[in-house]
Amino acid sequence: MSVAQSEALTFECETGNYHTFCPISCVAWLYQKIEDSFFLVIGTKTCGYFLQNAMGVMIFAEPRYAMAELEEGDISAQLNDYEELKRLCLQIKRDRNPSVIVWIGTCTTEIIKMDLEGLAPKLESEIGIPIVVARANGLDYAFTQGEDTVLAAMVQRCPSKVDKEEEKQERNAIQKLLSFGRKNEQDSPETETEYGNHPPLVLFGSLPDPVVTQLSLELKKQGIAVSGWLPSKRYTELPVIEEGYYACGVNPFLSRTATTFMRRRKCKLIGAPFPIGPDGTRAWIEKICSVFGIEPQGLEEREAQIWANLEDYVQLIRGKSVYFMGDNLLEISLARFLIRCGMTCPEIGIPYMDKRYQGAELKLLEETCHQMGVPVPKIIEKPDNYNQLQRIQQMQPDLVITGMAHANPLEARGISTKWSVEFTFAQIHGFTNARDILELVTRPLRRNNNLKDLGWDRLVKEEAKV
Repeated sequence: MSVAQSEALTFECETGNYHTFCPISCVAWLYQKIEDSFFLVIGTKTCGYFLQNAMGVMIFAEPRYAMAELEEGDISAQLNDYEELKRLCLQIKRDRNPSVIVWIGTCTTEIIKMDLEGLAPKLESEIGIPIVVARANGLDYAFTQGEDTVLAAMVQRCPSKVDKEEEKQERNAIQKLLSFGRKNEQDSPETETEYGNHPPLVLFGSLPDPVVTQLSLELKKQGIAVSGWLPSKRYTELPVIEEGYYACGVNPFLSRTATTFMRRRKCKLIGAPFPIGPDGTRAWIEKICSVFGIEPQGLEEREAQIWANLEDYVQLIRGKSVYFMGDNLLEISLARFLIRCGMTCPEIGIPYMDKRYQGAELKLLEETCHQMGVPVPKIIEKPDNYNQLQRIQQMQPDLVITGMAHANPLEARGISTKWSVEFTFAQIHGFTNARDILELVTRPLRRNNNLKDLGWDRLVKEEAKV
C-alpha cells in the first residue's frame, strides 16, 4: 500500500465480537490506588475464579476486595438481596472499616435485573459508609472500561465547594480544639505565585502515584495547577468539582467518565492527545496550555532530550512493522508512539472506537504518519480474529501486540508477539516512562536477536512451514 493511497484514516467494523478480558479485572489496580476503599464483586463462582487467577494475591496479603457469590436462591429470587448484602457490608465495616465500599456488578446481576442502585442508598444510610455502584460487567467492550465505569460513578460523589468548605471548617475547629499548633500546608500561600491565573483543572485516570507526581510537575513548570485527580489516593480526598471547571483525561478508555463530567457536573472537557510517549505528553501539555491561554515553555527541548535518551531502543525497531489485534483500547496511542519511533503499522484492531473522545489522538496519529512518511494505518473496530490471523499470515509483521489467547499460536507460526495486557499494568505515561514502553516492545525482538546465534530462528521457521 502506498502513502498516496492512505492519506486519511479509514475505519472498518467487523463481526461485533469482543475478544477481551472481563472488566471486573479493574479491581486489580483500583483497590491499590484508592487506599481506603473496599471492592465487593457481586457475581458467580466463575467471577471468583477469574479474580483469583487474574490477580494472584497471597492469602496473607489481605487485599481490599472480596467476592459476594450469588447462589441458586439469589438467582431464583428466593433470598433477600438487601439482607444478604447488608450482612456482608457490616462484616466489611467491622473487619476493615473502609471509607467507601464499591459494589462491582457482573453479567449475572444484569441478567437477573438486580437493583443495586436501588439497594445502595438505603444500605449506605443504615451502615454509615458510602456505597458506590459500578456495573463493570462483561457487556463492556474492553476490560479497561471497568475503570471507566467506576470513575464515572465516582464523579457523582465528588464534593462541591460548599461541601468542602463545611468539611474544612469542621476540621479546623477540631484542630484548634486539640491544639496541634501546626500550620495547615493546604492553606500555605507560598505556592500560589508559581501558578498562572486559570480556571480549576481536574485530571482523571488511575495512575501510580509517581506518575501522578510527574505529570503534575510537568504542568506546574508551565504555571498550571492541578486542582485534583480522580481517583485520588483516598476516597475522602476526592477533588472538588463545580460547573465550569475543566477536566482532562490521561487514558483513551475513559469516554464514559468524560461524558459524566460534562453532562452531570457541567464541566468543560479538554480534548487532548493522551500523555503516552514523549510526543503524546508534549501534545497533551500543549493542548492544556492553549486552552488556558498559556505559552508553553521548553517543551520542544524536553521532548528532544527524551528522544535522544531513547535512541538505543529506537534503533532496534526503526523500519520494522507492528500489528495491533485489539484488546485494551490503548492501541491508537501506542501505534502513534511506535510510528513516531520509526515503525510502520498496517492495521490497528480496537474493540471499541469513540471518535469524539479520541479525536485529538486520531488527528495526532494522522499527523505523525505524514511527518514520518509512512502509510496511515487502517483502523478496524470489533475485529474478527479469524480474519485477522489470515491478514497477519499475509503481512508477516515483525511484531504483533495481542491478547494472551493468541500469543502462543502466533509464536508457533514464527511471529513475535507481546501481550497487550502488560501495557495496562506498566507505567507508560509521561516523558520519563517512554523507556518502559520500548522496554516491553523490544523484549521479543531482543530475544529473537539473541536466539539467532543459536540457530533457533531457522528451526522455528521450518516448524512453522510444517
